[in-house]
Amino acid sequence: MLGEDLLSTLVIEGGLLGDRALAVIDEQTGVVASANHPKLWKGLLAFTARWDDGSPRIFLPDGTSVAVDDANADRILTEALHRRVRLSRERPEGAAVERPAPEDVIAHGDDADVPHHSLQIGAGTPGTTFVDFAPVHFITSATLELVGAEMIRYRPNLVRHTAGEAPYAENFWPNEGSPSARCSCVSSSPHRAAPSQPSPTAPFRPHRRGQNPPEVPGFGTPRAWAPTRRCCVAAASPLAIPRISPEPT
Repeated sequence: MLGEDLLSTLVIEGGLLGDRALAVIDEQTGVVASANHPKLWKGLLAFTARWDDGSPRIFLPDGTSVAVDDANADRILTEALHRRVRLSRERPEGAAVERPAPEDVIAHGDDADVPHHSLQIGAGTPGTTFVDFAPVHFITSATLELVGAEMIRYRPNLVRHTAGEAPYAENFWPNEGSPSARCSCVSSSPHRAAPSQPSPTAPFRPHRRGQNPPEVPGFGTPRAWAPTRRCCVAAASPLAIPRISPEPT
């Protein structure tokens, strides 16, 4: 699901307050639903979650919404996604997502049955939130400008404006940055997710092999994360940034 822009927020042990506090779980397989597996879950990109008075509210593609605490939430999501699902507030032991290689999805289409990897999430995060790896993910404006991709493709928590600085500086900030597992999952465009619109899988910019490859502790290097494109999101410890708000203009 898509999220929302915030003017300010708190950073707690598990990341930004309210960020990935819940997940949609596939009742058939037990895995966390992720649009990175478009054959099953591309429809999730047409949903939005917003923080609503201390608890998330989900906005559906038809314009309706449901609170996550609503007793009918699981049924409503099941009907909307055409697959039996449930919401979970706590990350189960060994929680994982399924991710095919973007090259395979682009070559064969969103609905093709292509090989996929099962990858454990939250390995670098305390608590029970459903982050990919670390509590906070961020990117610099210099990196985005060089790559030529929209910020939304990388789904960072923070974008740091770094005019005049070199790209990929976020990977080397002391006590803050390290490459993130999210860096190579850039093949699905949230702007084309509705069933009536063209495929949400848009071609991504291929990058020179070996330039800024992701090396994420505990994740290995399955084909879906092979170093064929640059790592463009960094992971951070929440201890480095306890409160976030925009800089004065």
